[in-house]
Amino acid sequence: MNMRVLVLGGNGFIGTHLVEALVAGGTYVRVLSRSGYRHVQPLHGVDYRYADFADSVSVAESLVDMDIVVHLISTTVPATANLDPLADIAGNLLPTVRLLQQMRDMGVPRLVFLSSGGTVYGNAKSVPIPEEHERNPLSSYGIVKVAIENYIAMFSSQYGLRSLVLRVSNPYGPFQGHLGIQGVIPTFFQRILADDEVRIWGDGSNVRDYLYISDLVSSLVLSINQDLAGVYNVGSGQGVSLRDVVSLIEAITGISAHVEYLPPRGFDVRKVVLDISKVRQAIDWAPVVSLREGCERYWKWVKG
Repeated sequence: MNMRVLVLGGNGFIGTHLVEALVAGGTYVRVLSRSGYRHVQPLHGVDYRYADFADSVSVAESLVDMDIVVHLISTTVPATANLDPLADIAGNLLPTVRLLQQMRDMGVPRLVFLSSGGTVYGNAKSVPIPEEHERNPLSSYGIVKVAIENYIAMFSSQYGLRSLVLRVSNPYGPFQGHLGIQGVIPTFFQRILADDEVRIWGDGSNVRDYLYISDLVSSLVLSINQDLAGVYNVGSGQGVSLRDVVSLIEAITGISAHVEYLPPRGFDVRKVVLDISKVRQAIDWAPVVSLREGCERYWKWVKG
């Protein structure tokens, strides 16, 4: 019997790639999303359902006969979450706790949740950051992710939920939006292409761990198929400064960037590089796409 997977947020950036990979592997997929996705056509055989995550009735209906839930929904990003923490709690924490209750009551046994390797640790005492590092988030976004992780742990210990929390670094690639509020790489590409100023908060020395979407999806598919449980970092394991990202994009596009340096933001972590040795060993996975190759692929996609 084929595994039946519900992907919450399956029409988003990560979800679109994951659903395609799951379907290609013969998995039955149901998607719950607020809307369709403009970049791709619906896939044959996928059960698409459209509702808000806060619509508990629709969520309950989508859980019927499912073996595993992959929770990719986030209604905020770090900048917007800090502007309105109540909306962050109402849009993410409360519906997720309700989801956990519904899964318990309906007997849905497995959950995969994408947490944030870039925000839950805060300013780390050591880099690369292992999973055992204390969680000290600086933003409402990270605080809510930690709260969700804690509720998942509670439901796992008290009700037998088999859960997997993946603390993912900064994924990027085709189909990613470029609204300017999340996704440094697509935002920088689009601004350079449009001859707009590239805005950097701080002096550009902040370091991040960037993961190409196909590497993230391969880790997700392996984790699902191998019934992985626990908490794992998923990233490239490599750190790159914002200044170096701009230089790389300039080299790939052949266009010089106009960089505007803005005052640093209090919720921006200085350096995030994830220790991925635990997940590498657990599922025999490793990222294969370098930052340069990933950016070249994204640039090719942007140009059509």
